[in-house]
Amino acid sequence: MSKVEDMLEIDGSHGEGGGQVLRTALSLSACLGKPVHIRHVRQGRRKPGLMRQHLACVKAIAEICSAEVKGASIGSKAVQFIPGPIKAGDYRFAVGSAGSSTLVFQTVLPALLMTRQASRLTLVGGTHNPLAPCFDFIQSTFLPVLRQMGCAFEVYLNRYGFYPVGAGEWTIEITPPHSFKKIVLDNRGQLLGQSARCISAGIPGHVIAREKQQLLRRLKWPDDTISIEQVDSLGPGNSVILELRYPKVTETVTSHGAVSISAERVANQAVDLLRAYLDIGAPVGEHLADQLLLPLCLGAGGSFVTGPLSGHCKTNIDIIRQMLNVDIKLEKQHQGRQWRIEIKPDSTCAT
Repeated sequence: MSKVEDMLEIDGSHGEGGGQVLRTALSLSACLGKPVHIRHVRQGRRKPGLMRQHLACVKAIAEICSAEVKGASIGSKAVQFIPGPIKAGDYRFAVGSAGSSTLVFQTVLPALLMTRQASRLTLVGGTHNPLAPCFDFIQSTFLPVLRQMGCAFEVYLNRYGFYPVGAGEWTIEITPPHSFKKIVLDNRGQLLGQSARCISAGIPGHVIAREKQQLLRRLKWPDDTISIEQVDSLGPGNSVILELRYPKVTETVTSHGAVSISAERVANQAVDLLRAYLDIGAPVGEHLADQLLLPLCLGAGGSFVTGPLSGHCKTNIDIIRQMLNVDIKLEKQHQGRQWRIEIKPDSTCAT
């Protein structure tokens, strides 16, 4: 077990002051075997402290590395985390609410990739949440890039989980590489394909039919590229998911239905997000840029081009730099419309 006197202090109010500080600090603490004390947890949010989905992240990563934890309770504004050795295995993690299961996955994945042994995760909670990557993003956008790094995955969605009920479930089998490969995502290349899905559970069928019609009006895509589907979920919900596929990267954007939001508005939100990605011209979208930072820093590094750096991304970079001896070079391109991020990892981490 790591020594308490070596504990690193992390200010959870830094930058955008949200849950990403907590997740990145816990992931790196487990990967590096360095104890951390995270104070002012989520200070930048309307309700500071640990919410249920953040507590699920703490408990999940603690289980994977047999950590000693203080402050693991709802509302806690400080967490002390002393990691032990990381263990590959068969794990089941439940958020216990509609909180995002994909953010729990984001927290534990880097540690499991360090083990060189296969693991299996079953995650229960929200799968299609506002303000979090949805399952489709993980499956179609994030995991394919990690496969280019040498990782292998098999992933299955067993049940959808929409806000506010949640209770979705998915399973992923993770096989870390024997050695990581460097990746370079500096341009999109030729568009290979495009598709859209309008999915719903427990709401009238005309909703997704109207969403499809609005997508057809605005995107001008062929009818057979846009599907409508009733899916299995314990609670009602609706999402519109758009994908653009390129040789090395797929961009996935999602919008979610809610009470008082029209079907047309849900479709329009998705189209607006897709057009914003196309207008910037960079291969790596805002959310993928944020999620690639840790794997590249812990792996063999590489580079990618993305759009203007979000506060979320900048905060993530700051926490990584504080905890890890890594060279992250940021280069502005096209008057700041694009940024190139180049990562030269700590040689003690890459395998």
